Amino acid sequence: MDIDIDFPSDFDPLDYFDQAVRASMVKNDKLTKHPCGAYLQNIPVDNISGLSAIPHNEAEELGYFKVDFLHLSILDNFETKDQIRKLAQIEPDWNLLQDEDIVGKLFQIHRHYNILAKVKPTSVQELADCISLIRPGKRQLLEPYTKDKNAIRQELYRNPGDDQYYFKKSHAIAYALTIVLQLHLIKGGII
Repeated sequence: MDIDIDFPSDFDPLDYFDQAVRASMVKNDKLTKHPCGAYLQNIPVDNISGLSAIPHNEAEELGYFKVDFLHLSILDNFETKDQIRKLAQIEPDWNLLQDEDIVGKLFQIHRHYNILAKVKPTSVQELADCISLIRPGKRQLLEPYTKDKNAIRQELYRNPGDDQYYFKKSHAIAYALTIVLQLHLIKGGII
Protein backbone atom coordinates (compact mmCIF):
# COMPACT_ATOMS: atom_id res chain seq x y z
CA MET A 1 0.00 0.00 0.00
CA ASP A 2 1.16 3.51 -0.64
CA ILE A 3 -0.33 6.89 0.10
CA ASP A 4 -0.07 9.91 -2.23
CA ILE A 5 -0.12 13.44 -0.79
CA ASP A 6 0.36 16.65 -2.78
CA PHE A 7 2.79 19.31 -1.54
CA PRO A 8 4.43 22.47 -2.87
CA SER A 9 7.51 21.79 -4.99
CA ASP A 10 10.01 22.66 -2.23
CA PHE A 11 8.61 20.21 0.34
CA ASP A 12 11.05 17.61 1.66
CA PRO A 13 9.61 15.10 4.15
CA LEU A 14 13.04 14.61 5.75
CA ASP A 15 12.84 18.22 6.93
CA TYR A 16 9.68 17.41 8.91
CA PHE A 17 9.91 13.79 9.94
CA ASP A 18 13.05 12.83 11.88
CA GLN A 19 12.65 9.11 11.30
CA ALA A 20 11.68 9.32 7.62
CA VAL A 21 13.67 7.17 5.20
CA ARG A 22 13.66 7.80 1.46
CA ALA A 23 12.20 4.96 -0.54
CA SER A 24 14.39 3.18 -3.03
CA MET A 25 14.09 1.26 -6.25
CA VAL A 26 16.44 -0.81 -8.36
CA LYS A 27 17.51 0.80 -11.61
CA ASN A 28 20.26 -0.68 -13.79
CA ASP A 29 21.00 -3.18 -11.00
CA LYS A 30 21.68 -0.33 -8.57
CA LEU A 31 19.71 0.90 -5.55
CA THR A 32 18.48 4.41 -6.41
CA LYS A 33 16.24 7.04 -4.86
CA HIS A 34 12.51 6.75 -5.52
CA PRO A 35 11.31 10.02 -7.08
CA CYS A 36 8.93 11.00 -4.27
CA GLY A 37 8.48 8.17 -1.78
CA ALA A 38 9.46 7.92 1.85
CA TYR A 39 8.75 5.61 4.76
CA LEU A 40 7.59 7.05 8.05
CA GLN A 41 8.09 3.75 9.83
CA ASN A 42 11.10 1.78 10.94
CA ILE A 43 12.53 0.17 7.80
CA PRO A 44 16.08 -1.14 7.21
CA VAL A 45 18.41 1.50 5.76
CA ASP A 46 21.24 0.98 3.29
CA ASN A 47 24.33 2.35 5.09
CA ILE A 48 25.99 3.61 1.92
CA SER A 49 23.11 5.45 0.22
CA GLY A 50 20.94 6.24 3.25
CA LEU A 51 17.96 4.93 1.29
CA SER A 52 15.59 2.16 2.27
CA ALA A 53 17.54 -1.08 1.98
CA ILE A 54 14.41 -2.73 0.62
CA PRO A 55 13.21 -1.49 -2.79
CA HIS A 56 9.66 -0.12 -2.65
CA ASN A 57 8.09 -2.89 -4.72
CA GLU A 58 9.45 -5.52 -2.29
CA ALA A 59 8.82 -3.44 0.85
CA GLU A 60 5.08 -3.47 0.30
CA GLU A 61 5.08 -7.27 0.24
CA LEU A 62 6.82 -7.20 3.64
CA GLY A 63 4.15 -4.96 5.18
CA TYR A 64 5.81 -1.54 4.82
CA PHE A 65 3.85 1.31 3.31
CA LYS A 66 5.31 4.13 1.34
CA VAL A 67 4.07 7.71 1.38
CA ASP A 68 4.53 9.53 -1.92
CA PHE A 69 5.10 13.23 -1.25
CA LEU A 70 4.11 14.50 -4.67
CA HIS A 71 5.29 17.91 -5.77
CA LEU A 72 2.40 19.84 -7.23
CA SER A 73 3.79 23.17 -8.40
CA ILE A 74 0.42 24.90 -8.50
CA LEU A 75 0.50 24.85 -4.70
CA ASP A 76 3.51 27.18 -4.86
CA ASN A 77 1.04 29.96 -5.76
CA PHE A 78 -0.75 29.80 -2.40
CA GLU A 79 0.31 30.62 1.14
CA THR A 80 -2.63 29.07 3.02
CA LYS A 81 -5.17 26.29 2.60
CA ASP A 82 -7.86 28.91 3.08
CA GLN A 83 -6.78 30.67 -0.14
CA ILE A 84 -7.15 27.38 -2.00
CA ARG A 85 -10.54 26.63 -0.43
CA LYS A 86 -11.93 30.06 -1.31
CA LEU A 87 -10.72 29.92 -4.90
CA ALA A 88 -12.00 26.37 -5.38
CA GLN A 89 -15.51 27.53 -4.38
CA ILE A 90 -15.65 30.08 -7.21
CA GLU A 91 -17.04 28.92 -10.53
CA PRO A 92 -14.24 29.07 -13.15
CA ASP A 93 -14.57 30.27 -16.72
CA TRP A 94 -15.30 26.88 -18.30
CA ASN A 95 -14.89 28.41 -21.76
CA LEU A 96 -11.13 28.42 -21.14
CA LEU A 97 -11.26 24.64 -21.66
CA GLN A 98 -12.16 25.28 -25.29
CA ASP A 99 -8.85 27.10 -25.91
CA GLU A 100 -6.23 24.58 -27.05
CA ASP A 101 -3.33 26.76 -25.89
CA ILE A 102 -4.74 27.00 -22.37
CA VAL A 103 -5.54 23.28 -22.21
CA GLY A 104 -1.92 22.65 -23.20
CA LYS A 105 -0.84 24.19 -19.87
CA LEU A 106 -3.18 22.21 -17.63
CA PHE A 107 -2.46 19.40 -15.20
CA GLN A 108 -3.29 15.88 -16.44
CA ILE A 109 -5.24 16.99 -19.54
CA HIS A 110 -2.62 19.01 -21.42
CA ARG A 111 -2.49 16.48 -24.28
CA HIS A 112 -6.21 15.79 -24.48
CA TYR A 113 -7.78 18.90 -25.94
CA ASN A 114 -9.78 16.73 -28.35
CA ILE A 115 -11.71 15.16 -25.45
CA LEU A 116 -12.43 18.52 -23.81
CA ALA A 117 -13.53 20.01 -27.13
CA LYS A 118 -16.00 17.16 -27.58
CA VAL A 119 -17.34 16.99 -24.00
CA LYS A 120 -17.29 20.77 -23.27
CA PRO A 121 -17.25 20.35 -19.49
CA THR A 122 -19.15 22.93 -17.43
CA SER A 123 -18.76 21.42 -13.95
CA VAL A 124 -16.13 19.81 -11.76
CA GLN A 125 -17.86 16.45 -12.24
CA GLU A 126 -17.77 16.72 -16.04
CA LEU A 127 -14.12 17.76 -15.93
CA ALA A 128 -13.40 14.77 -13.66
CA ASP A 129 -15.18 12.57 -16.20
CA CYS A 130 -12.86 13.93 -18.93
CA ILE A 131 -9.87 13.04 -16.77
CA SER A 132 -11.25 9.51 -16.43
CA LEU A 133 -11.95 9.26 -20.15
CA ILE A 134 -8.25 9.72 -20.94
CA ARG A 135 -7.35 6.59 -18.97
CA PRO A 136 -6.57 3.27 -20.66
CA GLY A 137 -9.65 1.15 -21.11
CA LYS A 138 -12.01 4.13 -20.88
CA ARG A 139 -11.37 6.00 -24.13
CA GLN A 140 -13.92 3.89 -25.99
CA LEU A 141 -16.58 5.41 -23.70
CA LEU A 142 -16.17 8.93 -25.14
CA GLU A 143 -18.87 8.64 -27.81
CA PRO A 144 -21.42 6.97 -25.50
CA TYR A 145 -20.58 9.54 -22.79
CA THR A 146 -21.43 12.45 -25.09
CA LYS A 147 -24.88 10.88 -25.63
CA ASP A 148 -25.71 9.97 -21.99
CA LYS A 149 -23.29 11.25 -19.37
CA ASN A 150 -25.16 9.89 -16.36
CA ALA A 151 -25.41 6.34 -17.68
CA ILE A 152 -21.76 6.15 -18.77
CA ARG A 153 -20.43 7.89 -15.62
CA GLN A 154 -21.10 4.75 -13.60
CA GLU A 155 -18.97 2.72 -16.02
CA LEU A 156 -16.16 5.31 -15.91
CA TYR A 157 -15.55 4.71 -12.21
CA ARG A 158 -16.53 1.05 -11.90
CA ASN A 159 -13.96 -1.20 -10.25
CA PRO A 160 -13.48 -4.13 -12.65
CA GLY A 161 -12.06 -6.30 -9.86
CA ASP A 162 -9.32 -8.89 -10.29
CA ASP A 163 -6.67 -6.25 -9.42
CA GLN A 164 -7.23 -4.54 -12.79
CA TYR A 165 -6.37 -0.86 -13.06
CA TYR A 166 -9.18 1.61 -12.69
CA PHE A 167 -9.33 5.30 -11.91
CA LYS A 168 -11.12 6.22 -8.71
CA LYS A 169 -13.73 8.94 -8.79
CA SER A 170 -12.09 10.61 -5.77
CA HIS A 171 -8.83 10.97 -7.71
CA ALA A 172 -10.62 12.37 -10.76
CA ILE A 173 -12.44 14.97 -8.62
CA ALA A 174 -9.19 15.99 -6.88
CA TYR A 175 -7.44 16.38 -10.24
CA ALA A 176 -10.40 18.37 -11.60
CA LEU A 177 -10.26 20.73 -8.61
CA THR A 178 -6.54 21.26 -9.25
CA ILE A 179 -7.38 22.23 -12.83
CA VAL A 180 -10.07 24.62 -11.55
CA LEU A 181 -7.36 26.36 -9.49
CA GLN A 182 -5.17 26.56 -12.59
CA LEU A 183 -8.03 28.08 -14.60
CA HIS A 184 -8.50 30.78 -11.96
CA LEU A 185 -4.77 31.55 -11.89
CA ILE A 186 -4.63 31.70 -15.69
CA LYS A 187 -7.67 33.97 -15.84
CA GLY A 188 -6.09 36.19 -13.17
CA GLY A 189 -2.81 36.38 -15.12
CA ILE A 190 -0.85 34.72 -12.32
CA ILE A 191 0.33 31.77 -14.39
